[in-house]
Amino acid sequence: MLERRRSSRVQTSIPVTIVRSESNDQPSAAAAEAVSVSRCGALIRLPFLPELGSRIKIQHGLSQEVRDFRVISLRGQQEGFFNLGVEILYPNRNFWGIQFPDERHPR
Repeated sequence: MLERRRSSRVQTSIPVTIVRSESNDQPSAAAAEAVSVSRCGALIRLPFLPELGSRIKIQHGLSQEVRDFRVISLRGQQEGFFNLGVEILYPNRNFWGIQFPDERHPR
């Protein structure tokens, strides 16, 4: 089966901070890394495994912008880190601050 994506992906290394609510409603934060990004989501490497379908906040390590994401896939653990697929909930801007290959270039 051919996999179709809403937008192209770019392999990268962007530092991010993942913020999630704990069971006692206290937020906890963890350093992570976006290893592949698109306008609609990302593949994040992080040291813990949130629940599938849960909402998390991601703070971009360079711009400090914070956006809401939903966990859409969970992947195995490698070297103490989990790979997590996330989708941005409100993709009205380019959160990642990069140009994607399928964007049109002005001439």
